[in-house]
Amino acid sequence: MRGAVIYGPKDVRFEEYADPKILAPTDAIVRTVATCICGSDLWRFRGVSPVVQPRPIGHEYVGVVEEVGSQVTSLTTGQFVVGSFVASDNTCELCLVGYQSACLHREPVDGCQAEFIRVPLADGTLVATPKQPAPEYIPSLLACSDVMGTGWYAAIAAQVRPDSTVVVVGDGAVGLCAVLAARQLRADRIIAMSRNTARQELATQFGATDIVTERGQEGIAAIKELTGGIGADSVLECVGTHESMQQSLGATRPGGNIGFVGVPHGVHIRGEELFSAQVALRGGSAPVRRFLPDLIDGVLQQRINPGKVFDVTLPLEEVAEGYRAMDERRAIKVLLRP
Repeated sequence: MRGAVIYGPKDVRFEEYADPKILAPTDAIVRTVATCICGSDLWRFRGVSPVVQPRPIGHEYVGVVEEVGSQVTSLTTGQFVVGSFVASDNTCELCLVGYQSACLHREPVDGCQAEFIRVPLADGTLVATPKQPAPEYIPSLLACSDVMGTGWYAAIAAQVRPDSTVVVVGDGAVGLCAVLAARQLRADRIIAMSRNTARQELATQFGATDIVTERGQEGIAAIKELTGGIGADSVLECVGTHESMQQSLGATRPGGNIGFVGVPHGVHIRGEELFSAQVALRGGSAPVRRFLPDLIDGVLQQRINPGKVFDVTLPLEEVAEGYRAMDERRAIKVLLRP
């Protein structure tokens, strides 16, 4: 089969390599119908996260079950499935309290920018749609495999409530989906922080009521001005840098909540700083599997359309151009068609 392999900074290649095989009786082999590039993939592409040796890349996928292991009971060949970037059994103590991304038997699902993938713990990881979805639903179902589930978790972690005020820090696909999640959770005011016109427009479509273009202390001051000097009830941190976390801390009111889902790089919070801020932090790797059934239903019932975050679609063989487009911010998110 063929797929994307990352060799190092700015070096992603489309190559042929061995087909995946059933390695454990709980595995499934999925033929990808669509996959995509994640903002977190750019950490390796930019050289921020080291690449020790060439390896397949990608962790977002939807597709059709081609083969199942002997212990897989809930799936059959031919079913269309959506999965998470973390394989989980969905039965352990941590899964049962909604933290499948911390499953006691978790495994990463990687190498998904490819024609076929092996998904471990298939019964607990994959969710089948009721029937083969129409083509127009594919982008939104793909978004559910990571960015919509992650944006939703940011909103849940920050305890977004009806009639509350929410700030979203980050205008990538996760941040935009976090805006959509906040709207679905009936926040009254949603302030998106963005300097990009196209992303501002999509944030507004998804439910943002205000746009703040400033960053750093100026951004915090703008949030305070919009909220009568108080700050937001909930702040959704969707970037993962020290600057974005500082902005989030400064924008949250005392007693408010920060949901942080940006993969941290260089983030440092002093105990004294957190003590004086009087805010709660919760986040981490999103338990996307917890939300998949409801999100899939939301897509198929046309309540949400997170697939709008895909503004560029390319054949899988042009994956390197997709990485360049996202790295240079010429694209919000690139969908790849095998």
